[in-house]
Amino acid sequence: MGDPAGIGPEIIVQALSDPEIRALGKFIVYGINELLTYEADRAELNCYWRRDQHDNINRNYPNNVAVADYDEIGWNPKIKGPSKLGGQASLRFIEDAIDDAVDGKIDAIVTAPICKESWAMAGSTFSGHTELLASRTYSKRHAMMFVGGPFKVVLATIHEALFELRHIFNIGKVFTPIDLAHTALKDFFGIENPKIGVAALNPHAGENKRFGDEEQRIIEPAIVLAREHGIDVQGPFPADTLFHQALDGRFDIIVAMYHDQGLIPIKMLAFDKAVNVTIGLPIIRTSVDHGTAFDIAGQGIANPSSLKEAIKVAALMASKRHK
Repeated sequence: MGDPAGIGPEIIVQALSDPEIRALGKFIVYGINELLTYEADRAELNCYWRRDQHDNINRNYPNNVAVADYDEIGWNPKIKGPSKLGGQASLRFIEDAIDDAVDGKIDAIVTAPICKESWAMAGSTFSGHTELLASRTYSKRHAMMFVGGPFKVVLATIHEALFELRHIFNIGKVFTPIDLAHTALKDFFGIENPKIGVAALNPHAGENKRFGDEEQRIIEPAIVLAREHGIDVQGPFPADTLFHQALDGRFDIIVAMYHDQGLIPIKMLAFDKAVNVTIGLPIIRTSVDHGTAFDIAGQGIANPSSLKEAIKVAALMASKRHK
C-alpha cells in the first residue's frame, strides 16, 4: 500500500475495482483495511475484498482480492505528510511482501509509492524500494527499468547525487544494466534478440574528450564487454538523439547513465502510465512511477493509471516465469 498518508490506498481501491484488472490474477493488499474501506466508501464502491490478518496470508483465497490487514498499527488519519509512523508502516508492508514472494506465497509484488523522508524518520538507511529489495533478496546485480509509452529505459545509476557520480561511475555500473536488460527483455517481454542503445554521459558524447572522457574510459569498454557476451548493443550516443532513434524503432531499450536522463523522456510521453520494474532480482517487482502526492491524497482525484499498468506488467512477467 505504500505510505498510508499518500495516494496508495485510493489508487489501489480504484485500480482493483476494474474487472479487467482483477481478471489478471488474485491480489493480496498489504496495508490497512480501515483506510481502504474509507476510500471505497468515499468512491461509492462496495468492498469487493476479503479481510485477513497479515500473518495468515496464503494462496487459496476464494476472492480475487484479499487485504492483509495491519490493524495493530493504529494509523492516525490526521497525518497528511511525511511521518515516522508512515515510514514504519510502509516498511512493514514491503518487507513482509518480499518475504512472502521469496517463500512462494505470491508470484509478484506491485508497490504503491513510499516517502523516502518517512523511511529516514523510521530509521531506515535505504534510499528507496529498489535498494531495500536488493538487500533483502541478496541481489548484488540489479537495475531499475522503466516501461512507458514507446520507451523502455534502464538506469546505470539511480539515487546518487549528480556531482557524486565521478566517485562511483565504473565499467560495471554500465555493463550490469546492459546485461540485465538483455536478459529481462528475452525472459519477460518476448524479445528474442534485443537491440540495446547506450546513452553517453557527457554532452555530444564527450566530443572526443573535449567535454569529458568517461565515454572512452568507461562506457565503451562496458559495451565491448557486453558484445563479447553476445549482446547486440551500440553506443555511446548523445542522449538528445538516442531517444529519437529508439522512437523510430532502432532500439528496444535504452541504457541511461543517470536518473533524470532516462526519466524525463519517459514521463514526458507516459506520465500517467509509466511503470518501474526492478530487474536482476529472484522475485518480480513492479511499481508506479510517481510519488505519494500528499497534497492531493484523500481527495479522490489521484489517477490509478500507473498502478494499473504496473499490475499488467507484473502479471505478464509472472505468466512468463511460469511457462
